[in-house]
Amino acid sequence: MNIGITGTGSYLPAQIIENSDFSEYEFLNADGSSFKHSNTVIIEKFKSITGIGARRYAKDHLNTSDLAFFAAEKAIADARINKEELDYIIFAHNFGNVPFGKTQADTVPSLATRVKHHLEIKNPKCVAYDVLFGCPGWIEGVIQAYAFIKSGMAKKCLVIGAETLSRVVDKNDRDSMIYSDGAGAAIIEGSANAGMILSHISATYSFEEANFLFFGTSYDKSAEQEVSYIKMYGRKIYEFALTYVPSAMKECLDESGISIVELKKIFIHQANEKMDEAIVKRFYGLYNLEMPKGIMPMNIAQLGNSSVATIPTLLDMVKYGKIENQSIAKGDVVIFASVGAGMNINAIVHRF
Repeated sequence: MNIGITGTGSYLPAQIIENSDFSEYEFLNADGSSFKHSNTVIIEKFKSITGIGARRYAKDHLNTSDLAFFAAEKAIADARINKEELDYIIFAHNFGNVPFGKTQADTVPSLATRVKHHLEIKNPKCVAYDVLFGCPGWIEGVIQAYAFIKSGMAKKCLVIGAETLSRVVDKNDRDSMIYSDGAGAAIIEGSANAGMILSHISATYSFEEANFLFFGTSYDKSAEQEVSYIKMYGRKIYEFALTYVPSAMKECLDESGISIVELKKIFIHQANEKMDEAIVKRFYGLYNLEMPKGIMPMNIAQLGNSSVATIPTLLDMVKYGKIENQSIAKGDVVIFASVGAGMNINAIVHRF
């Protein structure tokens, strides 16, 4: 019996926010002081570093669990399964539901439970729970689903990654331009017709690295300081990712027994275009090889960084030909890899 992905689905919010939409923002330094550069220069530099030209924001009436439900419906239909046969719904997110205009996250009941409710699944033995694991949360959920199926505890699992980061960003922080909203989902099954997870790896670095991403107050010192927003030490994260992610990917690939020349695609968390390219170049450098052209599909330019949703969304888009000159076929071996708050790193080698 193979254990792997049999269906995918994604949801891209309707609101497209261009870089130019930030031209009137008042960006500040962490101490509250003004930047010496104009917003035009700040935005141009941001685009050159991150590769992001636009991002998606959810409509005001939709929450993270709603986006997840839309993606989950598509994944179930794509896998052609009976939703009542799902053993687990594993929902990776980081901030719960944050209703538009509110500042408090809503996580009771769990977002996975809300998705199960929206799907109208009656089976009480379909267990629904949430995962908080930073941006690598969706991959970690897939690893957990794999473990459940391999142990005999499950046969079919739905794994979702969804976020509405637009509602937890400080508008005075230029890093707010990175984040976006979205949802992606996949069905993991044990089946003779399924693809196959060949290996996986996970790690948490929390000695000096735990607070590279954190919740902090606005850079506007005159603002109401009870409200917290997502914050990060970008340079530290960049250096951490380049140091540890390539070696984790190599360890995972070596464990799979697959030669790197057989690798067809690398689905890496869409965090920062230059950082992702540097990670993959270093990964190939560990094998004394050059990074092949077209090995790394990207959608960050149009969609921004939606945290746990980036990889399942990217996979779904490639699978259905929505990214130019990118595709996967039955038998292709790919690697999923992510890094994020924790600091957490994980990877999966998967044959379709």
